[in-house]
Amino acid sequence: MERALSLSRADGCAVVVAERSSADLRWARNALTTNGTARGRAVTVIATVAGGQGTAAGVVSGSAVTADDVEPLVRAAEEAARGAGPADDARPLVTGVPHSPAFEDPPAETSAAVFDAFAPALGESFARARAEGRELYGYARHQTVTSYLGTSTGLRLRHDQPMGRVELNAKDVRDPRSAWLSRATDAFADVDPRLLDAELARRLAWAARGRSELPAGRYPTLLPPTAVADLLCYQQLRADARDAAEGRTVFGRPGGGGGSGGDGRDGGGPGGPTRVSGRTRVGEKLSGLPLTLRSDPSAPGLECAPFVLTDGADTRLSVFDSGLPLGATDWIRDGVLERLTAGRHTAELTGLPVAPYTDNLILEAGGTRSLEEMVAASGHDGPELLLTSLWYIREVDPASLLVTGLTRDGVLLVRDGEVVGEANNFRFNESPVDLLSRAVEAGRTERTVPRDLAKDCPRAAMPALRVPDFHMSSVSRGV
Repeated sequence: MERALSLSRADGCAVVVAERSSADLRWARNALTTNGTARGRAVTVIATVAGGQGTAAGVVSGSAVTADDVEPLVRAAEEAARGAGPADDARPLVTGVPHSPAFEDPPAETSAAVFDAFAPALGESFARARAEGRELYGYARHQTVTSYLGTSTGLRLRHDQPMGRVELNAKDVRDPRSAWLSRATDAFADVDPRLLDAELARRLAWAARGRSELPAGRYPTLLPPTAVADLLCYQQLRADARDAAEGRTVFGRPGGGGGSGGDGRDGGGPGGPTRVSGRTRVGEKLSGLPLTLRSDPSAPGLECAPFVLTDGADTRLSVFDSGLPLGATDWIRDGVLERLTAGRHTAELTGLPVAPYTDNLILEAGGTRSLEEMVAASGHDGPELLLTSLWYIREVDPASLLVTGLTRDGVLLVRDGEVVGEANNFRFNESPVDLLSRAVEAGRTERTVPRDLAKDCPRAAMPALRVPDFHMSSVSRGV
């Protein structure tokens, strides 16, 4: 990083170095298939060049970078900046952020030793599953990423991010049914695969009680925390203030766009700001429940980088904001939309506060019931569905944030507080924003992992939600 900064001839330069270390186990049909450890390094150079029409940026990344590879990266970033047009999000590089403590310490590192207790217990789970007619599939991964950010304005920041996840799928060898669950962990000391397998065995036993073939329609439904995380993370990924102010998303008020030229913006002079003239739904009540959706870099168990850290691949973050401090932010408070994601440029365009995207997400509503307790209170006025997870979520209509996707690995049927069997899987059509307005109960918030959006939203805490009319748009034949 220091070598890249010393070689820079651009007007401004930011360098991000990520040192990665990982350990993995994978298994199928009650036996390990692969395991190993890996190391990696990625370097990103961001060069900024001022011109008469504004400032341009060039971003170039490389992997497995050695000292000899640094100068070519720097020159390539400078060339890319000189060949680019002025960036509309250009702002002066961030200054005045104190250096991270222990900045020059060696990067964090993991090893296969992280599985010293987990692996033997997994072997016991294989033996029990084999004896009881189940096949276990899945993986466990532990990763550490140490990221360093240095800029020509003097920033020297560092963040160590441990990440662990286990995903376990059980299949009944006698019938085409399956069950799935996942857990997030920082070090695997708190994950026992024997307990996970026991929970999967319980779910398969529930499903074996009987099968109901249900048609498409709207059903009272319990969404477990992992499914809520998938939907709310998708919502947060679309909560950009500029897109909302320009009337392109569900967070813009109807008719909010429409500046000069019909693009929702007011014209600015060359090199000057282009003001967005639209309106957003900030301040509008989105849910009758006292829901609070928030991000906090220091949330226990969900810690993430306390400053903007981007290699340019994430379009939600501006490279010019690299190093900008992040704090606790309420996106929704007591059911009211409080903030939309906005870097410095977007905040100036929209008049909304600076609130960059932050790499964790927490939904709270004051609920105290566990999912099991919510099941016990279900199905007294008719059957209710209990989902396992959602999969293959895709956007259908940005104006309403209507998404479609599939239920997967078990739709359970609840009557009179008890799981009485399984139903077929469905394709669903829902808007997360509309879903929040219709939810009638939220359970206890717990750490979870979205299944479909795990890479985009690896740090989440969500409650289960009860929705009286979840829209199952068609029947799916998958398991």
